[in-house]
Amino acid sequence: STEGMNCMNKDHGCAHICRETPKGGVACECRPGFELAKNQKDCKLTCNYGNGGCQHTCDDTDTGPVCGCHQKYALHSDGRTCIEKDEAAIESSEYNATSVADVDKRVKRRLLMETCAVNNGGCDRTCKDTATGVRCSCPVGFTLQPDGKTCKDIDECLVNNGGCDHFCRNTVGSFECSCQKGYKLLTDERTCQDIDECSFERTCDHTCINYPGSFECLCHKGYTLYGLTHCGDIDECSIRNGSCDYGCLNTMGSYECVCPPGKKLHWNKKDCVEMVKCLPNAKSAPKAQLVCSKTGGIESCFLSCPSNTLFVPDSENSYTLSCGVPVQHGKAQLRRNTTLPSCTDSLAPPIKQKARFKIKDAKCHLRPRSKEKTKDSGKQAVSDNCQVTFVNLKCDSSKKKRRGRKSPSKEVSHITAEFEVEMKSEEVSDTCNIDCVRKRMEQKLQTAIKTLRKSINKQQFYIQFSGTEYEVAQKPAKATEGHEACSTGQVLQDGKCVTCSTGTFYSGEQNQCVPCSPGTYQDTEGQLTCEPCPSNDGQGVVGARNVSECGGKFNLIIKELGQCSPGHYSSDGFKPCTVCPLGTYQPEPGRTLCFPCGGGLVTKYEGAVSFQDCETKVHCSPGHYYNSTTHRCIRCPVGTYQPEFGQNYCITCPGNTSTDFDGSTNVTHCKNQHCGGELGDYTGYIESPNYPGDYPANVECIWNINPPPKRRILIVVPEIFLPIEDECGDVLVMRKSASPTSITTYETCQTYERPIAFTSRSRKLWIQFKSNEGNSGKGFQVPYVTYDEDYQQLIEDIVRDGRLYASENHQEILKDKKLIKALFDVLAHPQNYFKYTAQESKEMFPRSFIKLLRSKVSRFLRPYK
Repeated sequence: STEGMNCMNKDHGCAHICRETPKGGVACECRPGFELAKNQKDCKLTCNYGNGGCQHTCDDTDTGPVCGCHQKYALHSDGRTCIEKDEAAIESSEYNATSVADVDKRVKRRLLMETCAVNNGGCDRTCKDTATGVRCSCPVGFTLQPDGKTCKDIDECLVNNGGCDHFCRNTVGSFECSCQKGYKLLTDERTCQDIDECSFERTCDHTCINYPGSFECLCHKGYTLYGLTHCGDIDECSIRNGSCDYGCLNTMGSYECVCPPGKKLHWNKKDCVEMVKCLPNAKSAPKAQLVCSKTGGIESCFLSCPSNTLFVPDSENSYTLSCGVPVQHGKAQLRRNTTLPSCTDSLAPPIKQKARFKIKDAKCHLRPRSKEKTKDSGKQAVSDNCQVTFVNLKCDSSKKKRRGRKSPSKEVSHITAEFEVEMKSEEVSDTCNIDCVRKRMEQKLQTAIKTLRKSINKQQFYIQFSGTEYEVAQKPAKATEGHEACSTGQVLQDGKCVTCSTGTFYSGEQNQCVPCSPGTYQDTEGQLTCEPCPSNDGQGVVGARNVSECGGKFNLIIKELGQCSPGHYSSDGFKPCTVCPLGTYQPEPGRTLCFPCGGGLVTKYEGAVSFQDCETKVHCSPGHYYNSTTHRCIRCPVGTYQPEFGQNYCITCPGNTSTDFDGSTNVTHCKNQHCGGELGDYTGYIESPNYPGDYPANVECIWNINPPPKRRILIVVPEIFLPIEDECGDVLVMRKSASPTSITTYETCQTYERPIAFTSRSRKLWIQFKSNEGNSGKGFQVPYVTYDEDYQQLIEDIVRDGRLYASENHQEILKDKKLIKALFDVLAHPQNYFKYTAQESKEMFPRSFIKLLRSKVSRFLRPYK
């Protein structure tokens, strides 16, 4: 049988020492001075241990030591002590009155006989010859009994709990402190300190909170906890279709509702409404404008971007910028949902032009233009304001690898600009038809681009956002005042560059993130301006992060108050509202529809707020959902669960977890099927799936540990939880290879809370964990370390020593993740032993453990001293 590790099981039954036999069984041994009893487990005393407890002579017999006495002495009634024959007689004759001379004689004779040389003077432990005879004494932890010879163990736990914080256990000659679960014993071997589980690697997937004696894991929004420490994405679409009107799309940590073609998403982000051609009171968003002027023979151009702008820093030396609304959304058009359509209908497809410009010796940095340059003297407009509806600019000065002999100092930046110009119906007249207008506009645009080219060459091209002018590219010579550190759209905070958040924009003038003013919003990070709200009447909140936080009707507070309450609906989700008719329900505020119960079911009353208000034919219990077509309760399929009564859906398990069976009622039934662990050359660990949650049914895990040449494997099983209920249904086995006949190092199908350490009996290790469909348990997390095979003897000597596991405190070492890490660090790379100073190891390990290790290490490293 492969019960080779059974010494680690509390029930091996050996009175003193348990040893593994080469064949993988167990043999009991006794401490020196004791013999193994017939039952091969108990140990009986021999004369070799403390003279068998006899004062004078000792003989071994089948029943144990028998004491005898020297001439002129008789055995005392205790069967151990010897007394003088006449004293024995006196003792029996009830102590007759005796003369002083008799007593004298007796004292002399006694002094002659009693010496430490004879049978240790009858003392249990230490004997000392004095003028008045022998004096016995006892070691620390024992007290001398009234007979002056015997030593009795002191129970230190009786006084002040032995000075222990939590538990005290008396041992022969000493005592031991231990701690409650979740606490560790400090190296003073008295004090208990909370284990900060959050300081270990991999304790929780997301957030860890430490409590005295325990800890708790929390997940980010949109994720839910499973397996005690793991976080999985919630599939909101499985919960009543995310309460979307039409389609639902699950995303990591969130979800979104989608609409069919021809409809768009309502403000409440759930309902689909008809697309409005044009909102009656929507002001058209202000347009982009390109203005060029000439001052003293130098052309300078300004592009002002009042709305619909998007700034994307692509890399340190390139960025993209768009301004206005393109007519058709191109495939990769980085656009947010544009604000509502304006009510001027454009006549024909827009005029599009693309141009590429070069700037020498300048880097693409969008930087605020310094004040002293802006002199407005004697401007004369070259082009009348060109109504550009959309501009897309890309500035790129990232180095291209070229084979030419270009000198490296010459930086060249490229600006690519795409323009769209709109044609207005007003401009068509009898004298100039559509084609004529188009030609005129094209010429206008080309002239503007020519001027722009000149201004770019002279670095006189600026873009204006929210009142600040920015230079498109800069010569490196101009060192700007300290803004160089962060890219545009970012500010310095505690030495780090932080992108301006939604609801704010980057003001180049103030070099800081400024909240959007009322009547504007910003739903993208790191932007240079805020967007005007639809129906902009300047009302609303400061720092609006999306259209729905905008002013006017969409002012947050009014919006909250003005929404239809659950059980009601209206065409726009705002008051006045209609009550949901019989047979429908609505659990949320601000909706434009009610959900039908389905299957011809009615509700008890109008204005129902949940499916539970529908009068179903049967009442479904948790783990089931109501099918409105068949009017039956259906068990939730595998991979889903339902904790509540009377629901019409099951929730999909989080992340990539699933359940062992159908009809699950709780998220704890959702388990990760992935076999855990990390296998390194020096250290690593293996872990049952879903650990520390219960492992799933019917899994099989295989791990292979192949250490580098000349290294062997040492494994620690701190604790393992496999249910005993079923006959070895779930098994962890470690052997040389997949072949069932190969050398087996370890095999178990039970729970052991006592830790065990062992070396692999083969160089490589094939490990398999299998569970059946029956019970489940917490499983295991098993660390291992590989060590140099020259240390084989030493390591085996350590892990086979019963004292390593005898004390509870030593057992705790093998469960302490930080200590195991330190211990493995030294075993894997012995030179690291010197990294741990004496002080450090004192602070980490109990004295008794260090003593145990030190004696072995020094014996191994210096055997001849």
